[in-house]
Amino acid sequence: MEQQSATPLDARIREVYADLSAAERKLADVLLARQHDLRGYSATELAALADTSKSSAARFFRRLGYAGFDEFRLQVRSRATPHSPLARLAQAPAQPSADAGLQAHARRDAQRLLAWSEELRDEDVQAALAQLVRARRIAVLGYRHSQVTAQYASLLFDQVRPDVQLLATGGGREAEALAGLGAKDLLFVVDFRRRSAQLARVLAAASAVGIPLVVLSDAAPGEWLATTAQADVVLRCARTAAAPQPPEQTPLFDTYVCGISLVNFLATALAARLRASAQARLTRIEHLHAALGDLQAPN
Repeated sequence: MEQQSATPLDARIREVYADLSAAERKLADVLLARQHDLRGYSATELAALADTSKSSAARFFRRLGYAGFDEFRLQVRSRATPHSPLARLAQAPAQPSADAGLQAHARRDAQRLLAWSEELRDEDVQAALAQLVRARRIAVLGYRHSQVTAQYASLLFDQVRPDVQLLATGGGREAEALAGLGAKDLLFVVDFRRRSAQLARVLAAASAVGIPLVVLSDAAPGEWLATTAQADVVLRCARTAAAPQPPEQTPLFDTYVCGISLVNFLATALAARLRASAQARLTRIEHLHAALGDLQAPN
């Protein structure tokens, strides 16, 4: 068992693939396609993706040499993923190169922004704007690193229209937050890796009661995720350069410049669509800032 535990997942699957049943092969294909994001899935979710039963899934994991799914999950979660900061740090050279300076970093972000903006489909942007305009209430949600961009979105949307709420991601209060939303509202979601397993379950619950979903995701085109599969609109934001980069040029952490830029654009376009009411709201906000004296006066 210890020798098997050190065997990579794809090697284990290929060793037994020819002997697998049709149902087990479908599950093997699912695992191979999603092996870098498996820590976020439950056994039930993986079985559903493969359109097979939990009992078939249990037999499959035993065929791979695991005592069951729990042992498989523990091994997956104990291994650093290829896109984790730990894995990237291990690959980075000990001595930074000339391409590791701030100006080179900024140029790569600028190139990433330009390439992404040319690839993003305008029809998806317009569909998201239409949802933001007509929604009675907007709830914004993002876990882990996604929470920063989600908070930025809620702050900007809230300045140009009423009834915008940032959903808390701690304390297990998602049910209470979703209870106040319905088909006339909108759940605006930021879903960047490394992903929270909870988010797919929250979106499934929201979709089941008819809440429209706009998901801002760093998933690549064609990459299947449980979160994007449930969305009414998906806005894709590049997390890395389009082409593979050498280790010395690969940032230790994923970059969110495209997500932040898109949120800024959406809020600006939303203000333009709601010009009269947005102007009135911004005027009231400025008057209240003056009354409260809570902002430092410009020099």
